[in-house]
Amino acid sequence: MAVFDPFSPEAMAGRAKGAPQPMWVERVPVAVWVMAVVFLTMPAWAGTFWIFQVMGWSFILGMIALSLMFLAGYGGMVSLVQMTIAGLAGYMVAILGPTGTAAVSLGLPWYVYIPAAIVIAAAFGTLVGALAVRTDGIYTIMITLAIAAAFFYFTRQNYTIFNGYSGFNLVLPPALFGVDWRQPVPFYYLALGCAALCYGAVVYVARAPFGLALQGTRDNPRRMAALGFNVTAHRIFAYTFAGVIAALGGILLVWQNAQIAPGTAGLPAVFDILVIAVVGGMRRPEGAFIGAFIYVVLRTYSPDVLTAFGLSNERFKLLIGLGFLAIVFFSPDGVLGLWDRWRARARKRRDPLTGQPR
Repeated sequence: MAVFDPFSPEAMAGRAKGAPQPMWVERVPVAVWVMAVVFLTMPAWAGTFWIFQVMGWSFILGMIALSLMFLAGYGGMVSLVQMTIAGLAGYMVAILGPTGTAAVSLGLPWYVYIPAAIVIAAAFGTLVGALAVRTDGIYTIMITLAIAAAFFYFTRQNYTIFNGYSGFNLVLPPALFGVDWRQPVPFYYLALGCAALCYGAVVYVARAPFGLALQGTRDNPRRMAALGFNVTAHRIFAYTFAGVIAALGGILLVWQNAQIAPGTAGLPAVFDILVIAVVGGMRRPEGAFIGAFIYVVLRTYSPDVLTAFGLSNERFKLLIGLGFLAIVFFSPDGVLGLWDRWRARARKRRDPLTGQPR
């Protein structure tokens, strides 16, 4: 089945003549249907460890990296505070909801603490955005990094609210509809659904008037201001939108681990999200999930590779760092950049008349 391009000359001519338009099913690329079938059927043929630890973790980290990709790719703002926003949402779930640390947790019902966690994390992201948008380039990176570092040290030293270094344990998802959502298969579908929802939201917003205006402020803020757009407001709201996505990822992360501690949003985790976004590619939303999958696979299996060669498995980040350097060296646009260049070379090798390989 051929992919339908709504902006091709044939499609434009067909609309002008009043010809019937293809159904939405026909406008979806074949690759999307294949990936949907693979993801939906994965619990039937993949192991429990793979669907819960590898794929579930990939979806979660992909969502947090997606929030960074939205800010950097569409807004031109590299924020290192997205993992901090995710950690704050996770902490709010632990503080407001029931946990194994009953002396600190309030034990509120799920329909209170889940929306409250998202709203608080998004408000925090908005506040950070209001500070960060008044800077540019390296200064944006540094101010968001400083906020991330301050949050890490504050949670580690505060025992009244965040329970200090120990954090919270037994932070479990609510048993809605009689389902234990921390079991591998239900949690996999929960993470998959949230990831698909966030991906669809980013794609929709990027094509909406707000997203187009945000990309305009990225390319030429002075011209957009001259046209009457409030550049600062658009950038701050971009932080709010990205904060909601990061908050959803943070809630799923604390549910998957069943605990949260200061290290969950520590500086290594902050830099990991940046690595994931850069490795996958900052230009398209799917790059965040590709980078997350590569990171999780390396993080999961690199200790075994090092042990097989007689090296200490504690140096697993050496392999991750080498992989990051290799991808950035050969493709500054990440894995998606490599794929685009390969497709461009393949098209050049085809005969322009027959479309067959030369």
